[in-house]
Amino acid sequence: MRRAKMGLAGVALWVMTAAGAAHAADAPAPQAVVDHYADVAAAMYADSLSTARALKGAIDAFLASPDDQTLAAARAAWKAARVPYQQSEGLRFGNAYVDDWEGKVNAWPLDEGLIDYVDKNSYGEESDENPLYTANVIASTQIRIGNEVIDVTTITPELLADKLQEAQDVEANVATGYHAIEFLLWGQDLNGTGPGAGNRPATDYSLESCSNGHCDRRRAFLTAATDLLISDLNDMAEAWKAGGEARKELLAKGPEGGLSTILTGLGSLSYGELAGERTKLGLLLHDPEEEHDCFSDNTHNSHYYDEVGMKALYTGTYVRADGTTLAGPGLQAYAAAKVPEAAARLDAAFANTMAKMQVMKDRADSGKEAYDQMIGPNNPEGNKIIDDVVTALVDQTKAIEGVVSGLGLKIEVEGSDSLDNPSAVGGN
Repeated sequence: MRRAKMGLAGVALWVMTAAGAAHAADAPAPQAVVDHYADVAAAMYADSLSTARALKGAIDAFLASPDDQTLAAARAAWKAARVPYQQSEGLRFGNAYVDDWEGKVNAWPLDEGLIDYVDKNSYGEESDENPLYTANVIASTQIRIGNEVIDVTTITPELLADKLQEAQDVEANVATGYHAIEFLLWGQDLNGTGPGAGNRPATDYSLESCSNGHCDRRRAFLTAATDLLISDLNDMAEAWKAGGEARKELLAKGPEGGLSTILTGLGSLSYGELAGERTKLGLLLHDPEEEHDCFSDNTHNSHYYDEVGMKALYTGTYVRADGTTLAGPGLQAYAAAKVPEAAARLDAAFANTMAKMQVMKDRADSGKEAYDQMIGPNNPEGNKIIDDVVTALVDQTKAIEGVVSGLGLKIEVEGSDSLDNPSAVGGN
């Protein structure tokens, strides 16, 4: 009986081993996963470019006839343009080519007094950290940057990119990208953690009935910033095509390096960037100035689509701006075959984060409470919704690290004082 029992155990062991080997054989090849990841990147940036071109069309129509309706259409186009771009952010951190470029299009927060008029009662008149805090390029023909006097009579994309962006090495000097355009379309949000977004009047762009002065120059700044956004996105879209520099950098790392790159982007965006700097920091300080889309009250969507994009990059399935789906061998399938338990934990973590993000998004989209209200003081219900998002993102990062460990890879995840050392954050 003992020998028969051992024989059955041996058969069972053989069956289990054979089944495991068959399951592992179903795993996509690492190189195929990395190749498809690059294809998804190319699609994300192509969609970002096409929606930015649609934004330019809406802005051109607004400038041709600046009224409340055309301004609303331009604002809607800006929000639509954010959807594919935010999904691309999981490509950062692991891909140096993307990280080195990202500040051109998505730098924040910004000292908007560099660009245009501001409410000095709320904004102030000077900053110890930024000599250009209230430079107001739109109202000026020249400004001083360090020891150099710059002629800003003609507002061009080159002026914004080469002279103003991060002038004097101050990161808050943002003159390019989505958030400069956002400020120009909405103006300052002067509502604090109360209801309401920025409310710039359409007449700020009228040549016949100009409000707040310098409407011709404001039009020129908005046009230059939009043209530059398209140019920068076009550069990145080209870089991910076959033979492009970003794709070549990725493929040069080899299959294992490529898998590590994917997981580095997912881990760092989940943890230090999104959970920490973009979410927990503003919650700790109850400060609407720390929300990502602070002029438009669109932050809930930017956070949500960051998560949608991370899942797309992990699964290899991306829903394009035109509604079609790009699908192929993803890291999810590879992990499920190689480290099924860790992969299942990550699948559950993604599902949980999406659920918490959906609660936040639904609350904001319903009009009940905007993101900046949710992070405000004396709002335990709103605060919990945002803190639940942070907790889910932290758990998601731990699950990503579990897959990394199971696959025998190594990555470094970006940290954040807001999560790692909250006592060091101002106001606490």
